[in-house]
Amino acid sequence: MTTDALYAPARSQVAPRKRATGKAGIRWNTAAGHVVMIVLSILCLFPVYWMIVSSFRPANAIFETTLWPSAASLDNYVHAINAIPIGTMLLNTFLVSSIVTIVQLFTGLLAAYAFARWRFPFDKIIYTLIALTWLVPFQVVMIPNYLLVADLGLLDSIAALILPHFAGALAVLMLAQAMRSFPAEIIEAARMDGAKSWRILWEVIAPNLRGTIASLAILLFISTWNEYFWPLLLSRTPENSVVQIGIQMFITSEGTAWGPLMAASTLASLPILFIYVVLQRQVIQSFMKSGIR
Repeated sequence: MTTDALYAPARSQVAPRKRATGKAGIRWNTAAGHVVMIVLSILCLFPVYWMIVSSFRPANAIFETTLWPSAASLDNYVHAINAIPIGTMLLNTFLVSSIVTIVQLFTGLLAAYAFARWRFPFDKIIYTLIALTWLVPFQVVMIPNYLLVADLGLLDSIAALILPHFAGALAVLMLAQAMRSFPAEIIEAARMDGAKSWRILWEVIAPNLRGTIASLAILLFISTWNEYFWPLLLSRTPENSVVQIGIQMFITSEGTAWGPLMAASTLASLPILFIYVVLQRQVIQSFMKSGIR
């Protein structure tokens, strides 16, 4: 007892010092991590800020290096709106992105349920082929898709921008993986209650995959909104085109109208920025769940 009494204070004095040192180290690591994240955030946001600021610069000051224009003006926005039907293009882009997102979610859910819950001949081979299509560049299938759309008489139409995107490998892969991890007991209980596959999919599985479906919808919408090459190949008139093609119209052989281009780019970015601000958590989760791995 005497020995314990003598050494007890010493132990009680040493332990707090170690804990204090450990806490200080954690605080420094946390502060260093925050500093790194702040620097990276500035590097990521600065191009967006510069685009917005440049859209307010007059033509004779477009190459100023000040962080705020010396004479802010809305002339670039007026010029952009008058030069191209940007309102119609934004509406077309939103329409195409929304329809593609809805259709790919629908076809993806059907295909994913078949691969996750059914067994049929060559199912693994078909699933592998679908996965491999995700690795095929668009340029490989560009000419066949173009010839198909031309044979259907859909050139220079909104339908032509939507038709090749009725199904996508990303939707099938993400949803199939989520359905495979869905508890089989719940599905069996639904079957015992007399539910068929259609009802199980839409009333049991889909409502419980809202997070995955929302994340996938955000990814599909943003990807379609940023699509450029396929609309460039099909579009003939600005009224039947999307906003990405409208932005490209400010780049000509005679030069680049930087002010109107920045104004049009800002207007084209506003819907996506709004979606990101409102659905920030879902956007981050969508990139974590999608493979962007």
